[in-house]
Amino acid sequence: MPKTLSAAVHSELIIRKSRFIGCVQPMANRPDAQKVVAELRARHPNANHVCWALLAGGQSAAVDDGEPSGTAGRPMLEVLRHQELEQVLATVIRYFGGVKLGASGLLRAYTDCIAHALLGAEKIDIVKTSILQCAVPYALEGLVRREVERIRASWLSIRHGEYVELEFALPDADAKMLIATLNEAAGGKIRWTTLQND
Repeated sequence: MPKTLSAAVHSELIIRKSRFIGCVQPMANRPDAQKVVAELRARHPNANHVCWALLAGGQSAAVDDGEPSGTAGRPMLEVLRHQELEQVLATVIRYFGGVKLGASGLLRAYTDCIAHALLGAEKIDIVKTSILQCAVPYALEGLVRREVERIRASWLSIRHGEYVELEFALPDADAKMLIATLNEAAGGKIRWTTLQND
């Protein structure tokens, strides 16, 4: 099962007078990651490089930000992959200390900075969720509420109109079974309007 981080973790290394400030944090998508990187650039205007790597499904990225190609973003991405992480952003801010590290030295520095941050990380399972919406006659509201609460799904909304419209979120693994259980118990009188995956 893929894992993400419960919270951001940080590290700082000094390597041959260069300062490397690393962070690995939960991140759902590329636009949010780009905002974080822009904020880091604004907070560290004198930094020589703000390199980053993102693992977020089809929105992954590896950015060297002026370092020689393949010496920063790609090694950081490989650390995340090796740790079997998903939905995470790794960033390293580099202040150049005047001593060139060479390609292999840079690769080690960026890899080590992210690996050191991850030493203190709490990894958590990524649970895919579904959002279910249904409309039921008033007589069946109690039945649906009991079943939804029994499996500890999260209520998102309940609206009363001609029918009772219920919306709730639950783990993907439980969604199909709950729909089948409720359809059988209600004799097919539940109208499912959407099935969304998170």
